[in-house]
Amino acid sequence: MKPSPELYDLIHSLTKSEKRFFKLHSALQSGEKNYLRLFDAIHAQEAGYDEAALKKQFAKETFIQHLPSEKNHLYKLVLKALRAYHAESSVSGQLKQQVSNIEILYNKSLYEEASKVLVRAKKVAKENERYYLWFELLSWEKMLLEEAYQSGNFSNDVGGLIEEEDMVLSKLRNLAAYHILYAKINYVFRSGGYVRTPEEHAIVEEISDHPLIKGKNTALSDRAASICLYTQGFCFWARRDWDTSYAKFKRAKEILDNRPLLRMDLPKRYVRTCYYIVQCEIELREYADAQDNINHLRSLASEPGFNDVDIKQQIFNSSWLGEMRLLDRKGEYEAAIAVEKTIMQQMGRMQREYELEFRFLLSTAHFGAGDLSRSLHWLNRLLNDPEPTLRQDLFTYAKLFNLVVHYEMGNNELVEYISRSTKRFLTKRSRAYGVEAALVEHVRKLAKASASEAKRELFLSLQAKLNELMKDPDESTVLKYFDICAWVRSKVQGVSMAEAVSMGAAKMRPAK
Repeated sequence: MKPSPELYDLIHSLTKSEKRFFKLHSALQSGEKNYLRLFDAIHAQEAGYDEAALKKQFAKETFIQHLPSEKNHLYKLVLKALRAYHAESSVSGQLKQQVSNIEILYNKSLYEEASKVLVRAKKVAKENERYYLWFELLSWEKMLLEEAYQSGNFSNDVGGLIEEEDMVLSKLRNLAAYHILYAKINYVFRSGGYVRTPEEHAIVEEISDHPLIKGKNTALSDRAASICLYTQGFCFWARRDWDTSYAKFKRAKEILDNRPLLRMDLPKRYVRTCYYIVQCEIELREYADAQDNINHLRSLASEPGFNDVDIKQQIFNSSWLGEMRLLDRKGEYEAAIAVEKTIMQQMGRMQREYELEFRFLLSTAHFGAGDLSRSLHWLNRLLNDPEPTLRQDLFTYAKLFNLVVHYEMGNNELVEYISRSTKRFLTKRSRAYGVEAALVEHVRKLAKASASEAKRELFLSLQAKLNELMKDPDESTVLKYFDICAWVRSKVQGVSMAEAVSMGAAKMRPAK
C-alpha cells in the first residue's frame, strides 16, 4: 500500500508564521523530540512525500521502527499547535474558546464568573448570527439558571430563555433549509456546468419554485438572506436571465458589505458572489465594470478574514478565471496568453475544477492567437484528465473544440476518426444537441473537401445553421466555452479570430 501523504500535505500547507509557532509551541514540551526531526525531514522534501527516503535517513534511529505511530503523533501535535495559533482568528474559534471557559468555570462552581463570560459570548454569537454556538450557549445558560435558583436567585426569567431558544432553533432550521437548496443547485453546476437537459431544468425549476426561494421575506437572518439571494442568482443564471441574476448576486454582496463581521465569517461566499457578478457583467457586455470587480476581488487578499491559504487561492482562481473569460470575450488573445505563466505557477495548488477550466481557456486563447500547437497542448491536458464526473460540460466542448483544432492543423484523416468517436460520446452522454451535431457533421465534410469553393459553401451552410440554432438559449450555451460563430465568421470573411469576435460584438452591442 502506498504511504499516505497526509502529514506531508499538512506540513507543506503551513505558513512561515505557523511553522515558527509550531517550533515555539514544541519548545515548551519536555523530553525527547524525535517528532521535530521528522517534521524537518518531511518539510525538506520538495518533490513530494518519500517515505523510503525517511527510513534511509533515520535508519540508525529506534523511532523509525514505528514510523506510522510517530507520524500520527506528529500530525496530532501540528493540529494542536494550529488550534492554539488560530484560536482567536475567527469568530467560531473565539466562541468555542468561550464555551470551554464557561465549562471550566462551571465545573469549578464559579457560576457568577461563568455567567459573565456567557453574556459576552452570546452578544458575539448574536452579532455574527452563529446560531449553532448560540444554541450551545443557551444550554449552558439553562444550567447556570438552575444553579442560580438553588442559590435563591430568582431574578432571571425562564420564559424569556425558552422564547429565545425557540427563536434560535427557528433560524437554525431556516438556515439549514437554504443550505440544502443551495447544495442541490450547486450539484447541477459542478457536475454539468450550464443547465441544458430537461432533467437539469426540472431540478432548477423545483428549486426556483420552493417557497423559501420564491416567497418574499422568507429568510430569518442576514446569513440566510445572503445564501437565499445567492441561490436565486444561480436559478436565474440557469435561465440565462443575466439581468435578474446580476441583481440577485449584487444584492447578496450588498448584505455582506453592510455586515463586515458576517463578510469576514463568510469569505468564500463573498468571493464566489463577486465572481458571479463578474460573469454576469461579461454576459451583459459591461466590460469596464467586470474589470473593476476583478480588481476588487484581488484587493480582498489583504483584508481581514481573507488571509487564509484556501481563501487566497479562491481569490486567485476567481479573479484570473474572470480575467481570462473577459479577454476571451473581447478577442484579446495575446493579452490572455501573456498570463499563462502566472496561472501555471498556481496549477497543482488549485482544486481540480478550476484547473480544468484554466486548461480550456488557455487552449482557446492560444487558438485565437494562432498558436495551434500550444492550443492542442492544453486541450490534450484537459481531455486526458482522469476525472470521470466533474464538469462534464468541459469535456463535451473540449471534444468538439478538438475537432476544430485538428481541422485547422490539417489533420484530416484524424478528423474523420475524431468525428466518429465524438458523435458516439455525445450520443452516450445525451448531449447531441443541434449545435454539436451540426459542428461534427460540417467539420467532417470540411476535412474531406479539397476545393476552396466547396469549403466556403460548407462554412456558409454551417453559419446559416448556427444563426438559426442560436435563437435557442440552450443551443447558444456553446458560446460560453468557445465562440464557434466567430470561428465560422473568420473563415467566411477571411479575417482573424480576434477580428471575427469584434464583428460579432458590434452586432450584439445595443444601439445608443
